[in-house]
Amino acid sequence: MPNTQPRRSRKYLIGISVLVVLAAIAYFSLSPAKKADYLTATVQRSDLENAVLATGVLQALKQVEVGAQVNGQLKSLKVVLGQAVKKGDWLAEIDPVISQNTLAQEQAKLDNLQAQKLAKEVRIKQAQLSWTRQQEMLAQDAAARQDMETADAELRALRADGVSLDAQIRQQRLALASAQTNLSYTRIIAPIDGDVVSISTLEGQTVVASFQVPTLMKLADLSTMTVKAQVSEADVVRVKAGQPVYFTILGDPDTRYHGTLRAVQPSPEKINNAVFFNALFDVPNPDRTLRVDMTAQVAILLGEAKQALVVPLTALGNRDKDGRQEVRVLKADQTVEKRMVRVGITNNFQAQVLEGLKEGDSVITGDASAVSEHGDNADGGNNGGGRGKRP
Repeated sequence: MPNTQPRRSRKYLIGISVLVVLAAIAYFSLSPAKKADYLTATVQRSDLENAVLATGVLQALKQVEVGAQVNGQLKSLKVVLGQAVKKGDWLAEIDPVISQNTLAQEQAKLDNLQAQKLAKEVRIKQAQLSWTRQQEMLAQDAAARQDMETADAELRALRADGVSLDAQIRQQRLALASAQTNLSYTRIIAPIDGDVVSISTLEGQTVVASFQVPTLMKLADLSTMTVKAQVSEADVVRVKAGQPVYFTILGDPDTRYHGTLRAVQPSPEKINNAVFFNALFDVPNPDRTLRVDMTAQVAILLGEAKQALVVPLTALGNRDKDGRQEVRVLKADQTVEKRMVRVGITNNFQAQVLEGLKEGDSVITGDASAVSEHGDNADGGNNGGGRGKRP
């Protein structure tokens, strides 16, 4: 009887192989296709602004260096650092003795000249009488013409001396006025209303004003501050006077101080080979919170929109000839719809949507699988968005 066992084994193996192949075909044909993941963001309303950012320094709108115009020892200081003063208040005094002595000397010189003037007037009067008498006698042939000529010369000389004395008196009065002014300079008074922000000369120091005016102290009107913002040469072409501006300070980053750009200085400053232009604006400072030389983080507004529809810049695609940009919208049924939207103002992160989208739409900002391959956070930068799937 022939052996049929090997033949049956082969049949079983072939049958099992066929079943495995059929099962694999059924599995791959009936299982759903792999779905692609998208990074999405929700279209929402938000305040949006486009601004030029700059770093600035605070200065007082009015600041005066108070100096001395005469030499001498600083006898006394009448104010302390931080004190508020009014225009005309007494700030300091330089030893007035030398100036007082100079004034007294100039007064004595003037008194001497005025005494000489009185004496000269008496002599002129006497010479006038002598000239008149000689004229009368000459008319009666009772005196020689030489005596008349001598009297005339004497009178003319005395009158010339009188004119010279008048000029000397005027000159001396000017010298006296200068001495009085120099004496007044020993009493240093406030030229403006303000605060004493620095004192550079102490009591007892000698002040020498021969070659330059030495600074005794600085006064600053802190009721209004000026911000000098350094704008880069790349941004200055977009900045002009009249634009709204605000800034924050390091000690209080949550408080904004608002103003209007007053001017942009035409000449630049170079800092480490970088070119900056100073943009100036003023802000009130009634409570003296802002102080000289504080650092200001400045934003010069180029445009802003309140409660505008916004999307991340990463959601925007190609631009057509009409200026519209392509956006992919992930619909509720997980299908993708392409739309052309019109964009308004933008900043470094978001764009204002004027038309083409509505609040709540889910826009695609990227492919999650590409992000995962690079080991990045799949949810980063979506501004409240989620993850969608396409069939």
